[in-house]
Amino acid sequence: MSITLETARTIIAGARAAGADAALKPLTVVVLDAGGHVLAVEREDGASNKRFEIAFGKAHGALALGVGSRALMARAEQQSYFIAAAASSIGGALVPVPGGVLVRDDEGILLGAVGVTGDTSDNDEMAAVAGIERAGLAAQAD
Repeated sequence: MSITLETARTIIAGARAAGADAALKPLTVVVLDAGGHVLAVEREDGASNKRFEIAFGKAHGALALGVGSRALMARAEQQSYFIAAAASSIGGALVPVPGGVLVRDDEGILLGAVGVTGDTSDNDEMAAVAGIERAGLAAQAD
């Protein structure tokens, strides 16, 4: 099973709705399949111009290392040299702060990742989790 375009759109709608409900700053939401390919992305009006790269880096880094970007932040705090080397080895697309969340099905199979940016990292992660859950899938934030 993989994330379909329709499911990616549902995830984005859920993340954006959670952001609106919480009065967050304008968000950018990226959904990647398990191979790291972009399925869908939306950048809300008023979001700054490089938010795609940040959201992509959160999701891509989570996929590359198999953990949510919150766990990457904890690893960066303990072993910054490892995160720097990992980022370099994957072309720099690794942003080790919350907001990159792995997407799993009900059997725990990895389907892809969601990256959200625009507000605080904790709020970005909240929106990503809400979007994933709205699609009936499981979120792995750490």
